[in-house]
Amino acid sequence: MEKESSKIRVQKIIADAGIASRRKAEELISSGAVTVNGKKAKLGDKADPFKDKITVAGREITLHKDAKKYYIMLHKPRGFITTMSDEGGRKCVAELVDDVPARLFPVGRLDRESEGLLLMTNDGAFANMISHPSTHFAKTYRVTVRPRITDEQLTQLTTGVVVDGRMSMPAAVHVIKSEQDRTVLEIVLEEGRNRQIRKMCEAIGLETARLKRIAIGPVKLGMLQPGKWRELKPDEMRSISAYQKKLKGKNESQIQQSRSKKKRK
Repeated sequence: MEKESSKIRVQKIIADAGIASRRKAEELISSGAVTVNGKKAKLGDKADPFKDKITVAGREITLHKDAKKYYIMLHKPRGFITTMSDEGGRKCVAELVDDVPARLFPVGRLDRESEGLLLMTNDGAFANMISHPSTHFAKTYRVTVRPRITDEQLTQLTTGVVVDGRMSMPAAVHVIKSEQDRTVLEIVLEEGRNRQIRKMCEAIGLETARLKRIAIGPVKLGMLQPGKWRELKPDEMRSISAYQKKLKGKNESQIQQSRSKKKRK
């Protein structure tokens, strides 16, 4: 009998193979697009990545033990969608990193009309660490809104507004430049819901004229030009690891405080 210890969750295998992030892999499994040895996989199923035949949308995947892990910073231009392929023929970020000798996938998303820092990798664990909602990895944006923002609207953005029926988390918002008919803001979010900043601004009567992500956690876009990419530097990787450990400690402390409050009641 095959040892259970040699098997790991199918979504992790898909992520480690550079097919998709772990969250996207879970969606693929739920939709019935994944098979293990000819049978449709279910969430929670495990397999041996080096013995079992695993297919995604009919394509067999291969996991190489010594495959190099890539950690890419891309400056996504406006007009590109954050996906590796598109049936409608729209421009995809895959076109911008086609000279990387590995199958990459995006870590999180930027909508078509947004620009700026996008991380890409073939390391599923790295992607999950940054993009999973429970980690609260901060993302920093430079946002131009119209018309000029009021003090009341600024307070609303900072304390949270209702987006898709749910209150957003508090955000750090600073005014960079204020003109007669527009305001440039720096917004730091610790959550990453779909088109969140645009929806937050729309909810309080502001139009988002331009949105650019300039940092993810401690990693900054800097002077990287639109459409260009580079690998993350060793010191950037170390800073991400240190930042993740700090967040983990903070989250664990908040959980303990919440449990203590419940016990006292």
